[in-house]
Amino acid sequence: MPVALDGFDLKLLAVLQENAAFTNQEIGQRISLSASQVSRRRQRLEKEGVIRRYRADLSPDALGLTVTAFVGVTLGAHSRENARKFRLMVTAMPEVQEAHTLTGDVDYMLKVVVKDLKALSRIINDELLPHEAVQNVRSSIAMETLKDDNLLPLE
Repeated sequence: MPVALDGFDLKLLAVLQENAAFTNQEIGQRISLSASQVSRRRQRLEKEGVIRRYRADLSPDALGLTVTAFVGVTLGAHSRENARKFRLMVTAMPEVQEAHTLTGDVDYMLKVVVKDLKALSRIINDELLPHEAVQNVRSSIAMETLKDDNLLPLE
């Protein structure tokens, strides 16, 4: 259920999306609130789950992670236990940046970031395909990333 947000909450969230390292004072200057008001609002938004976490946005290229692939996975047998086992495996894989369940022909779509094609092959051939629940794996390699800001549209 959506949380009730006022204009200051939305402004605060927009500033944090821009740079979560800003201090409450810096945020307050940008949105015309005191640092203490920003702090209270921020704590409430964290408690309510609107702000899920803070983290650094790292450059994959600078870290030698040059291959981004989108991997579609279809399960062979659809059961709660197969889905649970698959989810446990995927959530434990650091190379998987995002994992989504889908409607349609593909059951899961994974965003995988690795250093090279050999590493991608290892993920697909040694981890995904041998999994007892997996029937089919299809991958597409991103040639260029046009947008990767992960900013939510705030209105």
